[in-house]
Amino acid sequence: MFNPDRLSLARRRRGFTKKSLAEALGVDQKTVIRYESGLVPPPQSVLGRLSLLLGFEEEFFSGPDFDEPTAEGASFRGFATMPARDRESALAAGALAFMVDDWVTKRFHLPRPALGEIEFASPETAALYIRQQWGIGVRPISNVVHLLEAKGVRVFSLAERTRTVDAFSTWRRDLPYVFLNTEKSAERSRLDGAHELGHLVMHAHGGPHQGQSAEEQANQFASAFLMPEDDVRAVLPRINSLNQIIEAKKKWRVSVAALNYRLHKLRITTEWQYRQFAIQISERGFNKKEPYGIAREKSVVWQKVIDHLRTNKITKNHIASDLCIPVTEIESLLFGLANMLSLDGGGAGSGRSRASLTLVGNEKIA
Repeated sequence: MFNPDRLSLARRRRGFTKKSLAEALGVDQKTVIRYESGLVPPPQSVLGRLSLLLGFEEEFFSGPDFDEPTAEGASFRGFATMPARDRESALAAGALAFMVDDWVTKRFHLPRPALGEIEFASPETAALYIRQQWGIGVRPISNVVHLLEAKGVRVFSLAERTRTVDAFSTWRRDLPYVFLNTEKSAERSRLDGAHELGHLVMHAHGGPHQGQSAEEQANQFASAFLMPEDDVRAVLPRINSLNQIIEAKKKWRVSVAALNYRLHKLRITTEWQYRQFAIQISERGFNKKEPYGIAREKSVVWQKVIDHLRTNKITKNHIASDLCIPVTEIESLLFGLANMLSLDGGGAGSGRSRASLTLVGNEKIA
């Protein structure tokens, strides 16, 4: 049976509007509308052309119903100004991630969520509360992705070739999800991860998660979460030059601009200093190339899953075949780690994170 929602999903994932897809197919726009509304299924000849054009196997379009993040339920930075095509493509990637996640959770027990419930706290208080709940204190966070995963957040990557989509997060029933655009710098991605955590813990109970107010709250949470006030004041009680900020930012693994912002919000620097440092950051090209750049963070949970699949000769092609989705989508969602699922299998994992998972019906993988 043809599933019209899957055609809509594939179309949006590839950035087509109904009009542009109709033009590519050489049919009237109303024909595509009828296909997607379920009024009439496409003929076999058209289905073959859709498969080639959208890059999804024909079997994909007859698959079961699926979950998908909604624009109303997902937090997008710059939601109001984001092109609809970019937003819809990212949400469609979220639906594919849900499919991959379901495939994995049938075979592994992943960490359960351990996020606090904070409805009315200020962003600073919320960040401090989460740090206390997670036993971090004021210590620097060495790896945001690993920390989120250890606390039960499903973290996926987005290989979106657009700068309009930084990241987004959503709840799916009782599971929190974060999607990070790998086109961003490693430092920016860490801040994005903390930003989305802010949305998950502060805006999970019906409060506004979109708009300028919610974004500012998430920004303040991320800044406080990565750069705790007591620690920043102890290291940088006063600032005389940008070079101090450049050296100090290595401790918290953030961008120069992010630390400059934090110092200003804590009133360690004046408005004039903040603006002067911002000008110098731009003049020295640090907005494009970060000094003392760090390596991009990747998933440890997906790494462990992939390592186990490799030892059992299960390749990324097996997963793609089971789900009828392109291998490239699996690669882009799993931080490129799926490239390790070669046809040969074999390999061993690094095991460097506190996050752990359990094979369904088997022992825990540390």
